[in-house]
Amino acid sequence: MAKALYIHWPFCLAKCPYCDFNSHVRERTDMEVWERALLSDMRAEAGQNKSQEKLASIFFGGGTPSLMPPTLVEKLLHEAEEIWGFEDGIEITLEGNPSSVEAANFAALASAGVNRVSLGVQSLRDETLRFLGRLHGTGEAIRALATAQSHFGRVSIDLIYARPDQTEADWRQELGEALALGTDHLSLYQLTIEPTTRFATDVRRGVFTPLDNDPAADLFAMTREMTAAAGLPAYEISNHARPGQESRHNLTYWRYEDYLGIGPGAHGRRDGIATLRHKKPENYLAAVERQGSGISENRTLTKHEQASEALLMGLRLAEGIDRTALTRRFDVTSVTMLDDAKLRLYRDLGLVWKKADRIGVTEAGMPLLDALLGELVSEDLVAG
Repeated sequence: MAKALYIHWPFCLAKCPYCDFNSHVRERTDMEVWERALLSDMRAEAGQNKSQEKLASIFFGGGTPSLMPPTLVEKLLHEAEEIWGFEDGIEITLEGNPSSVEAANFAALASAGVNRVSLGVQSLRDETLRFLGRLHGTGEAIRALATAQSHFGRVSIDLIYARPDQTEADWRQELGEALALGTDHLSLYQLTIEPTTRFATDVRRGVFTPLDNDPAADLFAMTREMTAAAGLPAYEISNHARPGQESRHNLTYWRYEDYLGIGPGAHGRRDGIATLRHKKPENYLAAVERQGSGISENRTLTKHEQASEALLMGLRLAEGIDRTALTRRFDVTSVTMLDDAKLRLYRDLGLVWKKADRIGVTEAGMPLLDALLGELVSEDLVAG
């Protein structure tokens, strides 16, 4: 039963050259139109989701949700509470850029009900921020972070590393500075060159060369060592937190629990059904006008598809997966889920661990996660 709600705000002030998320730049955005559309989409989703459970988390993602007027955030939260109700201590996260303009809204967003923010700092080096196409500088980001920490009980920051020509000494210094900022959660992502981005074009043209795999793996290992030593161990391949400060909303995804998604391009999983909203803002608005919701796809997943997704998500976590629980949940055999011969092989190589019914990827295996997933997940499950 769904206990999490994702709301997508698709607009940004500029498109970052590394970003392949569903984000769009528009000269003008009619907030009244978007308010009506998002509320209509939420009500339509409520009509499809018969769960009596209250929401445990809400996540405003994007795009740049901190560009939303706080009054709109407040109306959406009020509607969600009216429809589903909120659990005590609900986690309400909003992604934002660490600019002075957006930081000016933090007090109003906190008053609207947001109690956790995730700031896209991305780097503490001005030259790197320019390379990444960010509109803020380091000083502005640090000031915005301080403002966020004064208004929200929980603050996370995003950083991108394994950048072209980045050395261990460079990243050690920068990560140390980030850890000293005092947040309880860090999302630390290696720079990846996604096919549809401007960076992909730049690489093809020879504008820059991505960091090789071996030095990137060294930076990954150093990152996990430093965060663990600072009391923020990795609980997911790219996410680090003090115990108890993990993102409860994102854990919903990684533990393959149901969640509802509204807004352009938003995905959802409810009762074995995969939902997808129209991605382009104009198409999304037209769909809401036409049918009352932004849904473009409403597809029932087979048990094999659900089991495969659960494995692919769950093995990202330090806690791993409970194999027996998943076989019961999806009515598949243990042999169908995982290739036992490969599991034994990679366990002997120290890349996978097994404790009773739980299986996970070791510290040594995490840098090879994508390849391991391709090896471990049974061909029978993929074929099914």
